[in-house]
Amino acid sequence: MHLLLTDRLSCPRCGPTFGLILRADRQRDRLVLDGALGCPNCRDSFAVVDGFADLRAPPRGELGPGYAGPAPPDAVPGTAPDESAERLVALLGVVGGPGTIALVGEPARLARSVADALPEARVVAVDPDLRSWPETPEVSRVAAAPGLPFFTASLRGVALDGRLGKALLVEAARVVHARARVVVVRAAAGTADVLEERGLKVLAQEAETVVAARG
Repeated sequence: MHLLLTDRLSCPRCGPTFGLILRADRQRDRLVLDGALGCPNCRDSFAVVDGFADLRAPPRGELGPGYAGPAPPDAVPGTAPDESAERLVALLGVVGGPGTIALVGEPARLARSVADALPEARVVAVDPDLRSWPETPEVSRVAAAPGLPFFTASLRGVALDGRLGKALLVEAARVVHARARVVVVRAAAGTADVLEERGLKVLAQEAETVVAARG
C-alpha cells in the first residue's frame, strides 16, 4: 500500500468525515508493507499485512472470494499489459496528471495495466482476491466493506463491478469529484437511474457497461 494513499482514506466504521492514522511497522521506500490504520474516533484498527490493507468495518471474519481472481500476468512487473485496460482508461476519461483512481471488483484485475497507462496517478485496487497478489509500487491493494473507505469527492475516477450492488453504486457516486467519471461493468438494469439520482450525468450505456460523470 502506498504511503500517500492515507490522504484519501476514511474510517470504514465511522464514515467519510473521519480520517485514519497510519502506523507503519515495515516500510520500503513509500510502500507500507506491514502496519495498521487507526481511527482516532472509534479507536478501531485496520491491519496492513504484506502490503494489503483490510479496510472492513466489524464484524470482519474471514475474507471471502472476490471478483478479481488470481493475479493476471500484467500484475507482475515486466509482463505485457492487458489490452482491455486501454478501453477502461478511455472510459474513465483520464488522460494524465495526478489523482487517485479506484478499481473495485472485476476491474481491479486491470490495476497494473491501468497504473502503467497513468504513471502520475495512484491506483487503488479493491477486492478480497488481491490479498494473494504480489506487491507492486504502482498499485495499492485493499479490501473494503460495507462501503468505499474514501473521503467524499476525493477520487478522480472509479471503475466498479455492478454485481456488488446498489449500495456500492451510491458509494462510487459519492467519492468522485467534479468532472470525474464512474464506469460500471456488468451493470444491472437500473444502474443508470441510480447514478443519475446521485447527481451524475450518464454519458454512455451499452450492453452491461454504464459511464457517468459528475457535473
